[in-house]
Amino acid sequence: MDQRAIPLVDLEKFTKGNKTEQQEFVKNLGTAFHEVGFVGVVNHGIPKSLVDDFYKASKAFFSLPVEVKRSYEIKGMAGQRGYTSFGKEHAKQSKVADLKEFFQIGQFVPQDDPRKSEYPDNPNVTEVKGFYQLGEALYKAFESSGNELLKAIALFLGLEKEYFEQKIEKGNSILRAIHYPPITEEPKNAIRAEQHEDINLITLLVGASAGGLQILTAKNEWLDIVPGEGEIVINVGDMLQRLTNNYLVSTTHRVVNPPKSEWHKPRLSIPFFLHPVSEMDLSCLETTITKNRPLAYESITAGDYLDERLKEIGLKK
Repeated sequence: MDQRAIPLVDLEKFTKGNKTEQQEFVKNLGTAFHEVGFVGVVNHGIPKSLVDDFYKASKAFFSLPVEVKRSYEIKGMAGQRGYTSFGKEHAKQSKVADLKEFFQIGQFVPQDDPRKSEYPDNPNVTEVKGFYQLGEALYKAFESSGNELLKAIALFLGLEKEYFEQKIEKGNSILRAIHYPPITEEPKNAIRAEQHEDINLITLLVGASAGGLQILTAKNEWLDIVPGEGEIVINVGDMLQRLTNNYLVSTTHRVVNPPKSEWHKPRLSIPFFLHPVSEMDLSCLETTITKNRPLAYESITAGDYLDERLKEIGLKK
């Protein structure tokens, strides 16, 4: 059997296990985030049928004519709701756009919610039956699993188990369906997604329809991530790295182009970027500042940090 590139944990050991199993899960998840920044999770509570149905709906959306897809592009939203067309986003250190298009779904709050001004409605794709409802159901399933993972992380960091709970309730999380179309000609120097780190607290990714995801190890080697059946991949984002003063690592990753024989295959992937509310203070936790790890970051709120990063990757002017 191939050596796994990332550790594997079972979330049910935390949500349904005895005290010893829970403690072991906390230790294993925390150690993985400290040493690798990525982990595979099984028994994560996200129904396979829901994932499969949203995949089908996303595939149907990306198969629509370009002008129909573009009707879901929302001006002034920096891609945070609706469709973003091919070639708009690039990694912060790159000027070359990634070979992808995507659709983003944001937080759902009722019209009378005090946060409604922060969270505009998600567009309803009328051409694809059930797209909106499936997106909402999957968004909430990801939110729920992400909440459990963050409880374990809080315990690993010596915080109250509920430390993140209010900070992520009605947070600015994003469900993104990404379509990498078939490659039709030799790319000049773009790859499907250039090396980058994620902005948020943690990212939850359900298995992509084709391979290509790689992480950069501490030894500066690229390793392929190949999730097993029913496994989701979770990684630390820059906000969590910042909060923990680099104790938990936001690992560089990318999506490489397939071998030429597989250029005709599109790739569909569905990450959930778990964000807190915009006023969350990302100041480094006191306990993570040590003689060997001096304070690395100035204080900033999650909202200001997100704005800064969206400008860097070309989504916000």
